[in-house]
Amino acid sequence: MHAGGGRGRPPTVSPSPPATPWSPSPAHLRAAPAVARLVLPSPGSASVAAAARPGIRVIAACLRNVTAVSSRLVSRGYGSPEHPVAVIAAGEGWPDGSLRPALEALLGAGALVSEPGSQGAGPLSTEAAAAKAGFEGTAGLAHAISASASGRELTVMGFAEDVAIATEEDSSTLVPVRDGDNAFAPG
Repeated sequence: MHAGGGRGRPPTVSPSPPATPWSPSPAHLRAAPAVARLVLPSPGSASVAAAARPGIRVIAACLRNVTAVSSRLVSRGYGSPEHPVAVIAAGEGWPDGSLRPALEALLGAGALVSEPGSQGAGPLSTEAAAAKAGFEGTAGLAHAISASASGRELTVMGFAEDVAIATEEDSSTLVPVRDGDNAFAPG
C-alpha cells in the first residue's frame, strides 16, 4: 500500500444555508431529502479520481467508512504485493491552486492502511507506514482535526458541524466506487 498527496481546491460553499438543500456540507446533506443520484464537488478528491485512467477502480474512503472500505479491499485480496493498493491523501489547495497538505487526509490515509495491516495485508511502503504511525499515534483524533488548518478554516467559515461529522469514525458502511459514468455509486 502506498500513501501520497494530491491537489485540491479551497471550499467554495457559503456558511449560510444553500439555496437548495444540496451542498457539499455534510450538515446540510443530513437535512436534505433523499434522491436517487446526487453529484457534488469535492475538489481535492475529485481531482485525484479524475486523474485515474478509466478502468482503474477508485474507491472513496474517509474516517467515516474506513473499516468498510478496508474490509472490502482485504476480502477481494487487495493490499498484497500481487494486488497493491494506492492510498492517496488528497489534501487541500491554496487559493493559487498549489498543494496544501491536510492533516485530515494524512490521518485518513493512515487509518485506511492500519486496518488491512491488522487483517494480514501488506507490506506497507515507507510512506504508508508513516501515515499509519501518524494515525495510530494521534490521541484525540477529532480534536486534532478540528485544531488543524482545515478544521480552523471551516470553523471560521461557519462549518464546525461539518468538521465534527467528518471525524465520526466508522459511522458509515457505504463503500463508494467509481462507476462507468466516472461518478461514485455504492459498491
